[in-house]
Amino acid sequence: MDYIKLTKDDLSKEHICCAISNNKDVQVASKKAWLCERFDEGLVFLKADARGKCFIEYIPAENAWAPVKAPGYMFIDCFWVSGQLSGKGYGSELLDMCIKDSREKGRKGLCVISSEKKLSFLSDPKFLTKKGFNVCDTAEPYFTLMYLPFEENAEPPKFGESVKAPHVLAEGFALYYTCQCPFNAKYVPIIEAAAAENGIPFKSILIDSCGKAQDAPSAWTVSALFYNGKYITHEILSEKKFLSIAEKVKG
Repeated sequence: MDYIKLTKDDLSKEHICCAISNNKDVQVASKKAWLCERFDEGLVFLKADARGKCFIEYIPAENAWAPVKAPGYMFIDCFWVSGQLSGKGYGSELLDMCIKDSREKGRKGLCVISSEKKLSFLSDPKFLTKKGFNVCDTAEPYFTLMYLPFEENAEPPKFGESVKAPHVLAEGFALYYTCQCPFNAKYVPIIEAAAAENGIPFKSILIDSCGKAQDAPSAWTVSALFYNGKYITHEILSEKKFLSIAEKVKG
């Protein structure tokens, strides 16, 4: 398999794997705008030269949009191989290239947010363990921070204390999200409309800077849904799933 490292120059002509459509699509436009701003901060988007979900996205942890303390490490934003491209070793190849690049850049190691068991949108803990990653910290309700050090005595990364037990001061639903994931550009407005139509108290909060993300109330900043201050889920929800959750919490 050949791989492509996205740059500002070719961003307009290359697809971004997680949202394969034209540049006028709101999801594609949102994600590409976010990526364009991150390239100067050291972000790397490496993808298979194929039409499918096969890519790894990583950035120096100091610039990560996540509440992690990992100076000197490289943080994996997203790592996704699925569909017809899964099970062919491409994930291992992508990770190996990330490791090689990170070593050459003098980083201490890699870190990534995962979970106790495989969950949607989060990197597979079983695969990461097989590749030498270990859990170095946890955050409720199911998040793990995994790391692969390059130096024998490298200090392990950790979550910020505020996300160990996620909670916010808000009544009704509060959705915190970033533009890191293109699906938010589509589904956040859908959820906002569904909440309004059904008289459900709802507020969406866009996390629009690295600083805000590193001080966010949840370990996973891509999407974090709360109800009356209590953490509900990290998943990006369809209208049907959101309304189902709303019905359950009311009962």
